[in-house]
Amino acid sequence: MSLQTTSDPVQDAAKPGRITAFDLLRGIALIAMASYHFTWDLENFGYTAPALTAFGWWKFYARCIASTFLFLVGVSLFLAHGKQIRWPSFWKRFAMVAVAAIAISAVTYLVTPDGFIFFGILHEIALASLLGLAFLRLPALLTAIAAAAVIAAPYYLRSEVFDHPALWWVGLSATNPRSNDYVPLFPWFGAVLLGIASVKLASSSGLLARLGTWTPGRWSNPLIFIGRHSLAFYLIHQPLLFGSVWLVSQVMPAPPQDKDASFLPACQAQCEQQQDSTFCSSYCGCMLDTLKGEGSLDKLYSNDQSSIWRSHLTDLASTCTAATESKMQGGQQ
Repeated sequence: MSLQTTSDPVQDAAKPGRITAFDLLRGIALIAMASYHFTWDLENFGYTAPALTAFGWWKFYARCIASTFLFLVGVSLFLAHGKQIRWPSFWKRFAMVAVAAIAISAVTYLVTPDGFIFFGILHEIALASLLGLAFLRLPALLTAIAAAAVIAAPYYLRSEVFDHPALWWVGLSATNPRSNDYVPLFPWFGAVLLGIASVKLASSSGLLARLGTWTPGRWSNPLIFIGRHSLAFYLIHQPLLFGSVWLVSQVMPAPPQDKDASFLPACQAQCEQQQDSTFCSSYCGCMLDTLKGEGSLDKLYSNDQSSIWRSHLTDLASTCTAATESKMQGGQQ
C-alpha cells in the first residue's frame, strides 16, 4: 500500500496553511500499513499460521488502511487543486507515483510472477488522482452519490466481459485475478471521492479552518514527518522489513508446519479472491484429498516449477472446480 498522493504539495517541508492533522493521520496509516506488511512477511516465512493476513480481522485491517490512504488522496487533491489546478505540481507528483507503480510491478513480477502487483494501490492512486480532477468543481452531495455508486458497482455490474487481463484494472471481472496487492478502480475510487466530498463539506462548514489551527504535541513529530514523505516511506519500508525477516530466518528458521493443516487455509485464501467461501471450502477439500491420494502433496511444497507439474496442477484444479460446481448445483436442486 502507499499513501503518497499525486495532489500532495511537495513534502520537503511544511508550507503555510498546511493542515498538520492530515499529515498526522497519513503517518498513523503508514505505521498501520507497516505493521500489516510485517505480519505478512512473518507469515511468508512460516512464523505465523498460514494465510493469517487473508482472513478475518487482518483482512478488515488491510481494507481499513487502504481506504484511509485513498480517502486522504481525495482530501489532498482538493486542498492542492480545489481552487485552481496547479498543473506543473500535479504532473510532477503524478509522474513520481506512476513511475513508482511501474517499478513495483516490475520488481514483483521478477520476485513473485504468479502474484505480481499489476494494479496495486500506487496504480490506483495515480489513476484516481487523474479522474478525481473532474469532481473538484462538483457539489459535495453529487460527489458523495458518485462515491456510493462506485463502491456499489462490483456488487451489481460484474461481468465476464471484464475478465480479459487488459480490463482487470477496472475491478468488474466475474472473478478477481490473483495479485499480492489488487486495488482496482471499482470500488476503491469511491474512497477517493468520499475524501473529496468530505473535505468540501468541511471547507464550507468552517471545520477545515478550525482544523488548520490545531497543533499536536511534540509526540506527533515522527508521524507528521513520515506523513509528509509517504511515498519514500512506502518504497523503503517493505524491503527493509522483508529483508530483516529473511535474515532472521537464516539464523532461526521457523519450525516446519503440518502440510495438511497449512494447505487448506492457504488454498482458501487464494480461492476466495475469485469465488465465495462455500465454493472454496469444497474445492480446497477436493484438492487436498486428491493431492494426498496421489502422494504429491510433498511435491507441491517443493516449489516444483516444471511445465509438466504446473500442467498437472492445472488439470487437478479444473477437475476439482467441475466437481465442486456439480456438487453445488446438485445441492440447489
